[in-house]
Amino acid sequence: MLQRIRVAALAVMLGAGALVALTPSAATAAPPTPDISPVSISPSPPIDVTGGPVTATFTFYTKNADTAKFQLKPPLGVYSSIDLTKTSGNVWTKWTGTKKFEASPAGTWSWLATATGTGGAEASDTGGFEVVVKKQLDTKIVDFAARPGLVDKGDLIKVSGRLLADGKGYAGQTVAITFRERGTDAYREVTKVTTGSGGWFGATVRADATGYWRAEFAATAAAKGSVSDSDRVDVKRRNLDSKIVGFDARPEPVDKGDTLSFTGALRVEGRDGVAGERVGIFFKADGSHKWEYVTSDVTGRHGRFWASATAVTSGWWRAQYAGARGVNGSVSDADWVKVNQPAPPPEVEKADTRLIKFNAYPEPIKRGRYLKFKGKLQVDDEGSWEGYSGKVALFFKPLGSKKWQYVKSFWSSDSGRLYTKVKAWNSGHWRFVYGGDEDTYGDTSRKDYVRVKR
Repeated sequence: MLQRIRVAALAVMLGAGALVALTPSAATAAPPTPDISPVSISPSPPIDVTGGPVTATFTFYTKNADTAKFQLKPPLGVYSSIDLTKTSGNVWTKWTGTKKFEASPAGTWSWLATATGTGGAEASDTGGFEVVVKKQLDTKIVDFAARPGLVDKGDLIKVSGRLLADGKGYAGQTVAITFRERGTDAYREVTKVTTGSGGWFGATVRADATGYWRAEFAATAAAKGSVSDSDRVDVKRRNLDSKIVGFDARPEPVDKGDTLSFTGALRVEGRDGVAGERVGIFFKADGSHKWEYVTSDVTGRHGRFWASATAVTSGWWRAQYAGARGVNGSVSDADWVKVNQPAPPPEVEKADTRLIKFNAYPEPIKRGRYLKFKGKLQVDDEGSWEGYSGKVALFFKPLGSKKWQYVKSFWSSDSGRLYTKVKAWNSGHWRFVYGGDEDTYGDTSRKDYVRVKR
């Protein structure tokens, strides 16, 4: 258009003769007029920035243009240019630019795209679009509760509540259940639930510590966030379970009047054993339904106990722990022992016996290593001491204790030689005990002290 105006003006000034000199055959052809395509916007308007900033891309094409410019004007303000990226084609050239939109200023924005060709000719396109911020719903969590309010550690509790949006139940939304332990400042997420019909929600969680529970709804593009009131749940430490293991009554069978030994160990949940607890030994005779207390012992290191009683009649034996503060009681498995009722033996004169050369070695010894014992059992054979084969028991008295503890029994050889071994765990005294038999009286060896090194 501008080029045609210039040609007409020259024709008036120069007259008809001059026009003959400016014919197309004698002068340069006018440059082509630039063209510009409509502008496309992605995402398509309106541009919704309710949920946060949105970056929009503006694209248009030009033909016969050397340069292009794209300008934006906010609802209240002036045009300003944005940077464009040029992509050349065979005929049309592509131009793209981006702009980040936020909640302010929202309203009607205007745009102006301009293409400039050779010689200064221009083409342009204009338009507008909306930037909107939708109103978020006001939410509130009501009727939140954590029940029951007092539980044992590790018990399950129920947390529940209702999510409202603008006063109405808000279904299909994610709600976080959070917990803050007493004495701390921060809530931590435990689980997430989805609200159901009417906005109600609930979850079952495990309570491991006293503290405060609450529900939290995080803001979305459509709704504002909210937090419920907190509800405290007190957690008390539950009693630990106990168990009596390895209970044994021996020997089996046993003659009436002989001594029965009872051994075992008391275990408490989470520990190998517990010392200083009294364990009772109870007996129920064959044909009876009543358990009767017989004796007891106080547990030592690793919860082990040892007790003894005289065998009277056949029946069941068991160990029983009454429990203590914070620990539940327990009962061992029952062990049946047959008691033989021998006929009165004929009056015979028994022979004396003796235990000699008793020795516990090596000493000192490292804890957990085998401690060996030797000695000799002899009988008085009409004034001459001869080796004798008999059942001998090994006993141990820990350092600082006043009670001898049964360890094991074994037989001497025909020559009376005694030998056995056990693992050493504690320092203390050791000795052999021969209880005698129908032909001989019993005897006790000397005691031998052995120090156990850690």
